[in-house]
Amino acid sequence: MRPLAYAASFLSLTGLVNAQYFSAGWVPGQPVPSETPSPAHVLHPASTPATQHGPGKMSFLDSLVTVGPLGAVSSLIGLNLTGAPSVNWDERIPLITDENYAEMIVNETLTPEEEKERVWFLIITVTAGQPEGVSKFVDHVFDATYNYTLEKGELPHVRFGRIDYLNVTSVTTKWAVWSAPYLVVLKDRGQTLRFYKAGQIRLTDEILHQFLKEKAWSIKEPWKSIYGPGGEREYILDYLAQFLSIIYGVLIRVPKWLMYTMSGGLATFFINFLHKPSPPQVAAKPAVKPTPKPVSAPAASQHAVSSSATNTPRKGSTKRKGKK
Repeated sequence: MRPLAYAASFLSLTGLVNAQYFSAGWVPGQPVPSETPSPAHVLHPASTPATQHGPGKMSFLDSLVTVGPLGAVSSLIGLNLTGAPSVNWDERIPLITDENYAEMIVNETLTPEEEKERVWFLIITVTAGQPEGVSKFVDHVFDATYNYTLEKGELPHVRFGRIDYLNVTSVTTKWAVWSAPYLVVLKDRGQTLRFYKAGQIRLTDEILHQFLKEKAWSIKEPWKSIYGPGGEREYILDYLAQFLSIIYGVLIRVPKWLMYTMSGGLATFFINFLHKPSPPQVAAKPAVKPTPKPVSAPAASQHAVSSSATNTPRKGSTKRKGKK
């Protein structure tokens, strides 16, 4: 067994031997060999990392909490302090905002025939604030319906659009939409609106395509309200939309992390104020009853007693008179 062990150890050492160490020598007429290192020992320069385009320049307060250890800790706990949405939407579907709504929908350049047939199929989504949930699923089906419609080459009069509920204030306020997601069928340059909650329609690309192709949306009555488009009190929602847009324009300038801190502080203050214990009530002292004064005898009885005492003769005096 020992010879086999010696043979195995010898074979293991042969792997460490480099063939360059053994040479037949230099022969006259041959070029002088150059000492080039083995390809295995060539040091390759480190590859230059690709240039990454980061976000634009941010303020000092934003960079204080979004870059470095605080940013790493916040990402671990799932808190997005940068405020940038972590969702990628299909850029082929236009994003409807407060600024371009009138230009793209209300004042769209159309012929009378095109205006009569024009249908806007919109989605009001909150996926930017809730990356997971029903809104993401509706977004996925909406994009699939758009792709399916392009493949079929049908519905040239239907246009798709997306509204980010978290970044649109005026349009959603005029429509009295206070939650999302919603599917909207818009006609007549925004004067005829039909709203569909996510659970009111079966959400598949083929069904939504048939829904638009067969104009099944016309079965439902459009939204009619005194506060809606063309209503008597439409101006109330218009003023409210302008007011909320101004507030939103001011609040959007505040960093997200500072807004979270301020809102948390205000909420804590109000909760403590509402649950503030009432001051202890001092027990009322019992009323002290005045001590009754002793009732004096009538003056007449006192006078009678005194007169009877003066008129009663003494026994000693009567006896002395009798002896005389």
